[in-house]
Amino acid sequence: MKNLFKFGFLALAISLSVAACSSEGSGSGSDTTATDSSAIITDTTGVDTTITDSTVKDTTVSVETTKEEVKH
Repeated sequence: MKNLFKFGFLALAISLSVAACSSEGSGSGSDTTATDSSAIITDTTGVDTTITDSTVKDTTVSVETTKEEVKH
């Protein structure tokens, strides 16, 4: 079972290295991650001006019970 994992990992490593080395390399060598400097980013988030109500409505029900003692 250990050999199965070893050979599987070895096959994966070899296939990745072959795939990386056998690329045609047709790139010009320039930086392909350059960003567009003509884009203007404006901040539209602003300040949050909403006010939340911090009072909570009391929804508890109060029931008054009385205890009467009956003597026979």
